Amino acid sequence: MGKIQLLDDLTIQKIAAGEVIERPASIVKELVENSIDANSKNIVIEINNGGKSYIRVTDDGDGIALDDIYLAFESHSTSKLRKVDDLYNLLTLGFRGEALPSIAAVSNIEVLTKTDDTNAGIHAIIEEGKIKSIDKVGTPKGTTFIIKDLFYNLPVRKKFLKSDLTEANKISDMVNKLALGNYYTSFKLVKDNKVVLKTNDSGDIKENVYTILGKDIANGLNPIDYSGKGIEIKGYISSNSLYRSNRSHQYLYINGRYIVNYGLTNVVEQNYRSLIPTNRYPVFILYININPNEIDVNIHPTKQEVKFTGDTDIYGILGIVIKNGLYNSINVPKFNVIHESKPKNELKELYNMLETSSDFKETNIVYKDYSDIDLVEEEASLVEDNIEILDKNYNFTDNTLNHELEDSFSFFNINEDEENKNNRYADELSNLKALAVIFNTYIIAENRKENKIYFIDQHAAHERVMYEKYKKEYEMERINIQQLIAPEIIELTNSEFENFHNNKSIFSELGFDVEEFGINSIAIRGVPFLFGKPSLKTLLMDLLDNIHNNLKSSYDTKVDKLMKLACTSAIKGGDMISSLEIDSLLNDLSKCDNPLSCPHGRPTLIEITKKDLEKQFLRIV
Repeated sequence: MGKIQLLDDLTIQKIAAGEVIERPASIVKELVENSIDANSKNIVIEINNGGKSYIRVTDDGDGIALDDIYLAFESHSTSKLRKVDDLYNLLTLGFRGEALPSIAAVSNIEVLTKTDDTNAGIHAIIEEGKIKSIDKVGTPKGTTFIIKDLFYNLPVRKKFLKSDLTEANKISDMVNKLALGNYYTSFKLVKDNKVVLKTNDSGDIKENVYTILGKDIANGLNPIDYSGKGIEIKGYISSNSLYRSNRSHQYLYINGRYIVNYGLTNVVEQNYRSLIPTNRYPVFILYININPNEIDVNIHPTKQEVKFTGDTDIYGILGIVIKNGLYNSINVPKFNVIHESKPKNELKELYNMLETSSDFKETNIVYKDYSDIDLVEEEASLVEDNIEILDKNYNFTDNTLNHELEDSFSFFNINEDEENKNNRYADELSNLKALAVIFNTYIIAENRKENKIYFIDQHAAHERVMYEKYKKEYEMERINIQQLIAPEIIELTNSEFENFHNNKSIFSELGFDVEEFGINSIAIRGVPFLFGKPSLKTLLMDLLDNIHNNLKSSYDTKVDKLMKLACTSAIKGGDMISSLEIDSLLNDLSKCDNPLSCPHGRPTLIEITKKDLEKQFLRIV
């Protein structure tokens, strides 16, 4: 007898269910997506014990007809496909017909549903993947799924579920993603009889973001909106003052479906290079609508991955849209001044007490006229924006652009007049007067015209100045090389020497006169004039290591990263610099394309206004 046998239907169902239903959050995702496809305007999700013991999803959508109930829990039964070609015209979130059979294979289900054209609803009970009973009941239009005893028949899978709190958080995260992507639908999440999320169906994206992600994120986002070449892109991207230590607040939707696409994510993040600190990630909520026949969503059982056809230039278009959106969102960092509660009410209560207290009347101290109180009240929110936009035509020289693509969009007619470009930066920063240097690191400068003072990090500022000068020299092929009086010989390991040998053209392009010198040795004969004479061995080894760590990246990316690394030879914190050097540094910084951050994304300067100081001294509140 042969060893190969056909598996029974129950085993097949459980194996298939394991690909779709990984945890309670998977069930919530599948059921809510079905509710969205059913044109629901209101969806309520209720869970107990992290969804392990109880999940209930209720909607007011189209409902399920009686005839369809008998087929809904059969494998590969769906209302969204008729033939294979339909896969390339999908605008629904579900299509495979695997969700309900997979859920039924690992749990017990109750269904309450009613369509608009029937007088009575249906109550169905499904156990072991089979319909046990169907009755007519009174129920409103829509569908309710009640899921109990998840993985009761798969004890090993149940054992690997995390704590109730962890599973509940996974569900919350999933509902947040679904709610952000479907802002025309109201979502309500009830966890252990407590409402933890409630959105409305207004269609206002920003209001939805505010409700789901909070005020701080909502206030730090800027809108983008583009339509052309068969692609629509809209949503919100963060300014340079809003970023996170991970990618958990990056939301990408294609045709309403939340997806994960590292190529598109990388396009967005590349535009933030040098604008936010390294190892920090921008926040964005992006909605891309594209012809469904140009994408393939049938990649993974979770349907969170897509592939684009070769004819779609979505990456180039998205890059330009993000770049353009960032023009209006660059901010000068401000001191986060913490404003205490307004004292005016407490003061008035004190004065009222003095008027009425019999003890104080005996001393004839009565305060009725408050006009002598030196306290100016302002009608202002205690929580103010930490942002002041300095330039609406911000120039990004740190990003590689597809200029041909950019020229094809009238939407991107950005003023490139050299006399007008960054003129507001020039007005703002060229009028600075240096007042002092503290800790041999931070320059204090004043702009009386704007009633502001700036704290400038001399190292970060000099890095930015050197980087932009260096990059412009490189782009114009005019890097000046300073020849050393005596060459410096550096011994390398075999792998380091081979690494140098394979990339020595990059060093030549960057203005380093370096050549092989015997076995596993190199001789440095010249360096870019801009650097003076840095610690050559340390610099060259850092450059070699950086190339080695980025062999998979593009040539331009390697060159740019090497430039940033080379600019660490700038003035350091703690270095003593003269007043003439300070004036020259401030002047050079004001002429930079991006004077607000060093090449690694750290701020070069921080602003504090006269108003902020007056609030701290309670001259105004």
